[in-house]
Amino acid sequence: MASQQPQLTAEELQKRQADKIEEIINAIHYSDKYTDDVYEYRHVILPKQLFKMKIIPDNFWNADQSALRLLSEKEWRSIGITQSLGWEHYEIHAPEPHILLFRRPKDYQPPVQPANVRRPVKETLRRK
Repeated sequence: MASQQPQLTAEELQKRQADKIEEIINAIHYSDKYTDDVYEYRHVILPKQLFKMKIIPDNFWNADQSALRLLSEKEWRSIGITQSLGWEHYEIHAPEPHILLFRRPKDYQPPVQPANVRRPVKETLRRK
């Protein structure tokens, strides 16, 4: 006699799905950086489960759906890729759509963030 598994609530199912997605995103592989005279490069290998779970939106694919198109920074960050500033998704290798090629100028320095401007302290109201 097979034991009956308890039914999961919608909230529990969402939590399991979110945990699975987080596990997949944590499995993204980032190569070491390599350089030429102009750029530094790295490749990012996406876990194949990311594709199987349909996490990547359809509009991120090229017209014949054989490979990802070039993605903007906002797009590649939205699928879980995390890198420092300045990286550009610059090339597609159709035989291996799960490998994204990135580059940025050699010796890239991120823009300097403005220092926190001190706001004037508001005068405290005195009780009369």
